Amino acid sequence: MTCQTCNLFVLSVIMIYFGHFGNGLILAQLQNDIDQLKADFNSSHSDVADGGPIFTEKLINWTERNEKRIILSQIVSMYLEMLEKTDKSKAHVRHISEELYTLKNSLPDGLKKMKDLMDLAKLQMSDLKIQRKAVNELFSVLQKLVETSASLKRKRSQSQRRCKC
Repeated sequence: MTCQTCNLFVLSVIMIYFGHFGNGLILAQLQNDIDQLKADFNSSHSDVADGGPIFTEKLINWTERNEKRIILSQIVSMYLEMLEKTDKSKAHVRHISEELYTLKNSLPDGLKKMKDLMDLAKLQMSDLKIQRKAVNELFSVLQKLVETSASLKRKRSQSQRRCKC
């Protein structure tokens, strides 16, 4: 996949996972707008290929639908942040922004979940106070983990019973 098609691919994945293909948002209508945006950003410049894709490669590790919705909601926010700094007098910029805002509004909790993950990454586990709090919460965390694991096993066993393979 060329870097020029990466943006279209990412937007396609975002829109499919957010379920907007049947709701009046047709990706093909955005193709022309995206092509114009590529021209605005000179995305055919040789340095675009340096280092590989920035979004599409990240999607590989997020396999479950709900997981993908979390990462895709973050990607949508990043596109919106990028478009905030562009010339909004251009119709194609406004159209893409409007569609991305529609997608963002369909997943209000995705950004909260991403923020939770970022907050966890910032925790200073060498801090004694943080360690004390973590130890106090350890049993509760393990309980949730066991519940989640048992629930997944139950679902797998139910689906195997239903399958007449």
